Amino acid sequence: MRALVSMVGLPWAVALLIGILLNSPPSAVADTDPTDASVLRGLFSSLNSPQQLTKWTANGGDPCVESWKGVSCSGNRVTEIQISGLALTGSMGFQLDQLKSVTTFDISNNLLGNSLPYQLPPNVQKLNLAGNGFTGGLPYSISQMAPLEYLNVSHNQLQGEVTVMFVSLTNLSTLDFSFNSLAGNIPQTFSSLTNMKNMYLENNVFTGTIDVLATLPLDNLNVENNHFTGWIPSQLQGINSLQTGGNSWNTGPAPPPPPGTPPANRPNHRSGGGSSPSNGGGSDNGGGGGGGGGKSGIGGGAVAGIVISILIIGAIAAFFIIKRRSRRTSTDIEKVNNNQQYPPLVSHKVQEMKSVQTSSAMGTKTVEMPVEVNLRPPPIDRPKSFDEDDISPKPVVTPKKIDTSQINATQYTVADLQIATDSFSIENLLGEGSIGRVYRAQFEDGKVLAVKKINSTAIGNPEDFLDIVSEISRLHHPNVTMLVGYCSEHRQYLLAYEFYKNGSLHDLLHLSDEYTKPLTWNNRVKIALGAARALEYLHEVCSPSVVHKNFKSANILLDSEFNPHLSDSGLASLIPDEDQALNQNSASGYGAPEVAMSGQYTIKSDVYSFGVAMLELLTGRTPFDSSRPRPEQSLVRWATPQLHDIDALSKMVDPALKGLYPVKSLSRFADVIALCVQPEPEFRPPMSEVVEALVRLVQRANMSRRTFGADSRTRSGSADSQEYEL
Repeated sequence: MRALVSMVGLPWAVALLIGILLNSPPSAVADTDPTDASVLRGLFSSLNSPQQLTKWTANGGDPCVESWKGVSCSGNRVTEIQISGLALTGSMGFQLDQLKSVTTFDISNNLLGNSLPYQLPPNVQKLNLAGNGFTGGLPYSISQMAPLEYLNVSHNQLQGEVTVMFVSLTNLSTLDFSFNSLAGNIPQTFSSLTNMKNMYLENNVFTGTIDVLATLPLDNLNVENNHFTGWIPSQLQGINSLQTGGNSWNTGPAPPPPPGTPPANRPNHRSGGGSSPSNGGGSDNGGGGGGGGGKSGIGGGAVAGIVISILIIGAIAAFFIIKRRSRRTSTDIEKVNNNQQYPPLVSHKVQEMKSVQTSSAMGTKTVEMPVEVNLRPPPIDRPKSFDEDDISPKPVVTPKKIDTSQINATQYTVADLQIATDSFSIENLLGEGSIGRVYRAQFEDGKVLAVKKINSTAIGNPEDFLDIVSEISRLHHPNVTMLVGYCSEHRQYLLAYEFYKNGSLHDLLHLSDEYTKPLTWNNRVKIALGAARALEYLHEVCSPSVVHKNFKSANILLDSEFNPHLSDSGLASLIPDEDQALNQNSASGYGAPEVAMSGQYTIKSDVYSFGVAMLELLTGRTPFDSSRPRPEQSLVRWATPQLHDIDALSKMVDPALKGLYPVKSLSRFADVIALCVQPEPEFRPPMSEVVEALVRLVQRANMSRRTFGADSRTRSGSADSQEYEL
């Protein structure tokens, strides 16, 4: 009997033991996932190993077990990083995309002040990067963060158009872009934000209309202090909070929405049944005032309904007649329309369809009505933006097309470049700029190119793009990136360039890790001379002169021998002047003073930008760094007074050089920079003089193994002096 009881009780005992083990608190937290721990250690180093992050360490340590400050875990995976308001400096590194389980990332209100990394935690739900002085643009990787619910990048110095695609961000409910310098039209993909409740776009330089916001389920919207135009959509009038001041809104009644637009779904936008005449309303509203009156009202409504139905059918018939005969001349169309009388109902569509060309009031009876509707105007009068709707031939396009046989570059198809870039995957993204993104493209024959996918908003029409391609295909200089190919297909505009494996000067100076070999003085002078020769070619050899407009360290690409190649040459027409120039270039620290005042670029403003980039090369600092004390934030303002003081100059030199440079060469290089960054454009030298000065510097430099780093210690002094082909 006891044996039987013990046999029956054994499973229950096992179950009880398992239950106790599962429900009791663990005696020790599991070790943190090695990848998560490694990323956090790298983040700690990138943030300059701050003491504020207690328990964090660059080597060893366990974030989950040791409860690092601001780090929360679930099991052995890091799920939250909240390190806001700790006066952190440095950068966020380039491994954050490995934090697959992080759902909250808050590093707001610190002093980072660099460009945002391309990769961020991919499954984050709350992302707060506000108040850091970040520059550049928004990383495109945000487009892939489908779980994202809260995005805050306010109070930074972000510039340029928003290139993020919001199609996948249907969970996003709060978006804050306020207090930046974001420009251009707001993205049309905002229409995909079907859960958006709170949107803050104030204090930027956005342009265009806000029509795309009309159908969003917003509760709070602030678009103050931008450059918006058009009308405020009526659908937004009923939301809890709407702030629209400081824009250039159109006055007067707004035109009706285009055909097919869903009606406003906000409460109290229209009163029900208010469209009936006042006398009819009196009869209908009598309630118990006698059956005769009620019938009279109903009968009148039925007759009116029949008349309206007939008129609608007539309008539809007229639409298809005009559409089918769209190739007729305007005179023929007028003859057809003059034989048909259209009652007031159709006149509503005059303002709707032709509000740009007519101001006729609603409700008037006019025989010109169908002409004004002009649902399918003659092809000769059509705006080109509606080419996709025009069923008639377009003979005007052919004469304007550029002779592509004159373009010295390979013509690719979109399919070719999609295959080579793995459908422009985020893994192949090399960088982002004001006019588009750059991807690494590897072809079947092993060739690797850098493909720039230009924002379609920057191109007026395909002919404009082919004009640009034709011009830049003629640029041939060893220090200017060579155009290899292009694509103009399906309103996609792409340029394919040579690929340089050492990346950009900006990345090498500011984003290098401990494993990257620092630039020696020898290589820095080589880069300066090559970049100067590139601008000399554009300014003084090309006819007419080519103004670059966007000279910066990120556009100086380096090959395996550290020879510089200037990118984006010949793309000046895609970079806007005036308002956007003030925010894109000047705020980043490269813009000349006159550009900030007038918005106009010249070859002299290029010379200034060259000087700023050379200061970067000399000091290892970014042109603008909000994390530094205020007197040191602007590189030009801080450095210029010290360029002729040899003692101060030696303290300004990039610490990565570790003193391995010739003092005389340093002084001469500083003299050249001082000339280039003079505030008055007329006093800046032409680039040919800059090249001559740098050539003399190289010729005089003592390129000995005592002076330079490890890459030249195996060479003799005479060999080093001949490293440059002058």
